[in-house]
Amino acid sequence: MKVFSTTLKERLRQLDFVIILCAAGMTAISVMTLYGVRDDYTAGSRMFVVQLGAAVLGFICMVIISLVDYDAFLTKLWIPMFFASIFLMALVFVLGVGASTDSDQKLYIDLGIVTWQVSETVKFTFILSFSKHADLVKKHINSPKNLLFLLLHAAIIVGLVILTGDLGSALVFICIFAAILFSAGLSLWYFAGAIAVCVVALPFVWPHLSEYQQMRILCGFDPTIDPDNYGYQALRSLDTIAAGGIFGQGINGGGEYLNLPVATTDFLFSVMCEKFGFLGALVYLILMGIMIFRIIMVAKHSRKDVGAFLCTGVLAVLIAQTTENMGMCLAVLPVIGITMPFMSYGGSSMLMTWVMLGLVQSVRLHNTKYYFEREDA
Repeated sequence: MKVFSTTLKERLRQLDFVIILCAAGMTAISVMTLYGVRDDYTAGSRMFVVQLGAAVLGFICMVIISLVDYDAFLTKLWIPMFFASIFLMALVFVLGVGASTDSDQKLYIDLGIVTWQVSETVKFTFILSFSKHADLVKKHINSPKNLLFLLLHAAIIVGLVILTGDLGSALVFICIFAAILFSAGLSLWYFAGAIAVCVVALPFVWPHLSEYQQMRILCGFDPTIDPDNYGYQALRSLDTIAAGGIFGQGINGGGEYLNLPVATTDFLFSVMCEKFGFLGALVYLILMGIMIFRIIMVAKHSRKDVGAFLCTGVLAVLIAQTTENMGMCLAVLPVIGITMPFMSYGGSSMLMTWVMLGLVQSVRLHNTKYYFEREDA
């Protein structure tokens, strides 16, 4: 057991307040955007309240998690975290519902008052368990046996996510997996081999994809191929962004976003661009860039490798989701249904993104080994 002489107040002072301010700034932009659309959607006011409430709850959870010694927690509970991921995904198959009544996907669990997107929580538990697993085998991570078990660890979770139909989240899990392995020192030859296998397999896999999947991919890179169907969302997103110009139409202005399907969720970044213009988008990107840089610094100065792996997992989520969602909104990447961190509407997404920052803050708070820290037998 670790005993410290530092007080709670002293430890809270060690939080990275730059990261907190960046997260709060991006959250504020999201909440203001939702406030601006509240009169145009039946559930507009509710979305504003849910988003704000999720952010406040997420901040509280972040502070609590930051006080927990991540290394002591993972040493005892990393295996339960792995099985918790499996259990949570299994719940989706039993209790899951789609985003709409005619959807074949099972992404949410209806809790009555709110719906819970389970994959958002599993990102958190997966980062915990996989980071510790990588830490345990890091000295021999290039051993085929160790790599096989790491692949199995990730494949079980990614496979369950794919079975729910949530391909966007599956892509994020793969990015977490690859980023942590890279951070743990996996040989680049393995990455090169994986890329080569994907390239060779593509011509054989493509004919077996459904027309829906093929068109989603093709229209992701050129929506004008099918402007009235598969490319419709991307083209309307471009119109919405263009309507904002440099300075935007104002928090209560604009209306092009009303022609954009799922404007408040996957495409809320486009709505924000219409209301706050290019400058609003630039502010969001600057805040995200500063946050990513600060998390890299926390990882760099982590006292333990597993702390760096945790930060790497969180970075993978932020970078992958920001890149893909912005690509969707700008019609240069396929529309696969993925949220933008601290921006897209969704209580589960907003809450768990703040919670993941708690891991980063925990690494920062437990970086220093004080001379009066002792380990009890």
